Amino acid sequence: MSPKDDKDGEKADKADKAARAAKSENPERAEKAAKAKAEKGERAVEAEKVGRAKAAASAAKAEAAASAKPKAPKETEAERKPARIKESYVKEVVPRLMKEREYPNVMAVPRLKKIVVNMGVGEATQNIKLLDAAMDELGRITGQRPAMRRSRKSIAAFKLRAGMPIAATVTLRGDRMYEFVDRLFNVALPRVRDFRGVPTNAFDGRGNYTLGLKDQIIFPEVDYAKVDKLRGMNVTFVTSARTDEESQLLLKYLGMPFKSAQEGR
Repeated sequence: MSPKDDKDGEKADKADKAARAAKSENPERAEKAAKAKAEKGERAVEAEKVGRAKAAASAAKAEAAASAKPKAPKETEAERKPARIKESYVKEVVPRLMKEREYPNVMAVPRLKKIVVNMGVGEATQNIKLLDAAMDELGRITGQRPAMRRSRKSIAAFKLRAGMPIAATVTLRGDRMYEFVDRLFNVALPRVRDFRGVPTNAFDGRGNYTLGLKDQIIFPEVDYAKVDKLRGMNVTFVTSARTDEESQLLLKYLGMPFKSAQEGR
């Protein structure tokens, strides 16, 4: 044997002796390693059991859902009953206007395009919570979440800066618009004190009409006990009429209680 082989053999013997010595000196370490290995195996078995149980539960749930009675389909937009004012407009107002005004077709008959309800809260410059209360009341009245409006200019006399929130507004269209008109004409306006009709001089010359309301408590959706302050609002009826006369006739046939000629404007 060469001297090199003798040296390699001696190194291997020394390594074996060192490993045996370490094993004999640290029996606790070996025991801990064996115990950790056994615990890891037990956890794997438990996880497998839990997975099988979950799979069986989900399968049973799916089977029960399949065997259950099918739910009644939800009412679609087409099947929903239209608003009363809208139905009256289609069946009564349109034929009446075509006969009186001699419109060439149904599409030429004036109609309501949208309603804009605006509530100004100038005190919000000092206390923003007043605007939150106004937005909550306006949402209850219209059934739609209002949008916050901010000032466009800075006015030192009013302590107003550009960009400060000062109003809340809602734009209504479709069935929600007609439902609001129904509540306004038949429920809210008759609750106004000493009500004798709305003025006929509030048209803008392009077929649109703006109605001013002094307080919000005329609407039954507002709880009088929770009202901290009376707030007025403007209700603008935007129509497709070309003249004020056509717009007034449309609103009158829809149920707008205009003042009579004897009572004046």
